[in-house]
Amino acid sequence: MTSKLTTTGAFGFAAIASIAATPALAAGTTAGTPITNIASVQYQVGGVDQGTTTASDEFVVDRKINLLVEEAGNATTEVAPGTTSAVTTFQLTNSSNEVLDFGLTVTQPAGGSAPHGGTDSFNATNVRIYRDSAGGTVGAFDPSDTLVTYIDELATDTPITLFVVADIPAGLATGAKAVVQLQATAFEGNTPGTQGGAISQTTGANTAAKDTVFADTGGAIDGSRDGSHSAADDYTVKTATLTVTKSSRVISDPYNHGTNPKLIPGATVEYCIAVANAPGGAEATSVAITDPVPTQLTFVADSIRLDGTVSGGVCNADGNAGGGYSEPNVTGTIPTIAAGDTRTLVFRATVN
Repeated sequence: MTSKLTTTGAFGFAAIASIAATPALAAGTTAGTPITNIASVQYQVGGVDQGTTTASDEFVVDRKINLLVEEAGNATTEVAPGTTSAVTTFQLTNSSNEVLDFGLTVTQPAGGSAPHGGTDSFNATNVRIYRDSAGGTVGAFDPSDTLVTYIDELATDTPITLFVVADIPAGLATGAKAVVQLQATAFEGNTPGTQGGAISQTTGANTAAKDTVFADTGGAIDGSRDGSHSAADDYTVKTATLTVTKSSRVISDPYNHGTNPKLIPGATVEYCIAVANAPGGAEATSVAITDPVPTQLTFVADSIRLDGTVSGGVCNADGNAGGGYSEPNVTGTIPTIAAGDTRTLVFRATVN
């Protein structure tokens, strides 16, 4: 017989034995499992054994809905303005005692504190969710991962990796923050390929059927015991902010040579283009410089020096030969300018 509590048989003076049920897992005994307990009673009358009388009790294990969404890595995702497919990583675990589906949503708050410091100040765009696939690099976002809106038939005690992927608008300054909040909600399972129906807690007294209890804790944007859980992560913009300064100095003239030279025809002028990258941001790479030489000047061949330094606001003569000249443009590329550093392009020309 099957019920929440059924007892049969007669009891007398005797020893009582019991039969245990299925061993428990970390998530607990599977919901809907019948657990039967049988007690046996043996007794004598006038010293003569009278046989065994038994009584049984059977009940069905109720369903505990529990889940956990966690940010993976506990660090912000640094991004440059204009980045596409920037990735934040989360983990979802079904801690329930039944296979379930889980609906997924991503929200972005308007302002407020960011998980890793600072304040939310912009929204990412083109936000989508991917499930990590065993076909690629496990734990890292790659093209083999699956675009999802829900998780189908997630086994108990099984953590999976989810990627929230978004595009970052252009034109943002260093330190700008975008918070993303991933929420998972439990839905009925056992229908592969289709998101199951909504789940409600069982109200009132315990029943003989498989009851449902929400056991989840509160998350980043959801309350406790609501069949959902959530976590938050953020994108932090880190960009290069470049400032360009151009200066010139007279090197020599045909009469004074290098002693107190003047800017007369035939004088040699040295130009310095200094590019400074503000502290606290990202390094700037492939910094391409173009400077057209005025028509009143004639470019001095092989005079370009790249990647030099500045001391006290004055350009040093320590760059490397490079760059090019295609009338009227002097060009050169500085490979890297670190945050807080200044690098230069220097060239010379004569006054016509």
